[in-house]
Amino acid sequence: MGRARRARKIAQAAAYGGGMGVAGLGALGALGYGILRGEAMMARRIVGQHFEGAPSDSGTYGSGSGSPLRFLVLGDSTGVGMGAEHPHQTVGATIASGVAAFSGRPVELTNVAVIGAESTGLDEQLERGLAAVPQPDVAVILVGANDVTHRIDRSIAVRHLEMAVCGLREAGAEVVVGTCPDLGAIQPVPQPLRLLARRWSRDLAAAQTVAVVEAGGRAVSVGDLLSEAFSAEPHVMFSKDRFHPSPAGYARVAAALLPTVSAALDLFGEGSTPAEPNLRRGESVGPLAVAATKAVTQPGTEVAPAEVGGQARGAHGRWAVLLHRIRPTVPLPALPALPAPPGRPAAPSAAPASDASAPDAGTTSGTAYALGDVDPAPTEDTDRTDSAHHAGGTDERPAGGRAEDPVLH
Repeated sequence: MGRARRARKIAQAAAYGGGMGVAGLGALGALGYGILRGEAMMARRIVGQHFEGAPSDSGTYGSGSGSPLRFLVLGDSTGVGMGAEHPHQTVGATIASGVAAFSGRPVELTNVAVIGAESTGLDEQLERGLAAVPQPDVAVILVGANDVTHRIDRSIAVRHLEMAVCGLREAGAEVVVGTCPDLGAIQPVPQPLRLLARRWSRDLAAAQTVAVVEAGGRAVSVGDLLSEAFSAEPHVMFSKDRFHPSPAGYARVAAALLPTVSAALDLFGEGSTPAEPNLRRGESVGPLAVAATKAVTQPGTEVAPAEVGGQARGAHGRWAVLLHRIRPTVPLPALPALPAPPGRPAAPSAAPASDASAPDAGTTSGTAYALGDVDPAPTEDTDRTDSAHHAGGTDERPAGGRAEDPVLH
């Protein structure tokens, strides 16, 4: 069964109260489960002990005229900021500071995320959040990793996420969800657990995307967002437990979410002029399940509700737009060789550094955001790239694409 179809079935089961089995373990025999359990225990010893807590980032960010924007954060330890050393280093605080700068208004952040939370815990978080902020302007949810590691039934996890999005939308909030990170990218986790964790994570992320967009929210793929940077600088991007992001890692996650949060708040005029997908960058409008499947392998990709011909649904279900709000690096042509002074060899051609902030026709929000390379090539609805990578094969994506390993929680 392809990932798009699995995502639709999980989301449908969530909507109608069915069950799809725990996060991938239903198909494994007792022997396989025993192996995985032993390897999971080994991975926990390698990763190390969790931190005692995280800094409290609730408060007011920025200044300016006008009433404050009310911002809620829900989710797990990534939403809390475990691994951050200062309140201003969390995902919520970084987004709040960015929104305050773009809007010229202060932002009041209320963080109700809980360390170790599963999607089933969003019910209680939503109740606390709306009690503190009855009419939030925007909410960010970061959840899913613990649903995979604790083997929660995916349809149950998705159902609780969808209910949280619906509750926030009914309260008048714009909702942005950072979907399940790719746990198969975590270096200390051995095989075959890493391969299975990658598949479970991506299946859950795709199903989350379908449910979130159906509920009127926007989903942003977190995926293996830190993998390339972690490979190059593991001690910079990850905290001392080798599992949670460091302040630099959280800044990277926040940078992926900030453009979508800003667009949801209509800070760049998209309310009157919606962003048009740029086909050259792999953006498109199509069936929601297909967009969700592409997004899970392309970190930083946004999937949001869309209409075609004035209709929200087509023959294959809900329409959705897929946008790469993180601009990819665009190679610039080499400069011509400079003429050599008398008696000296000619200077070689020089390629100028790419200016990631330069205006580009593919910018969807009207403002440039630079975070690194994003491979815009469409991804087929299969797990072939996973299998090839973990079997020692070659990843067939174009040169310059994102490496598969490692990590984010």
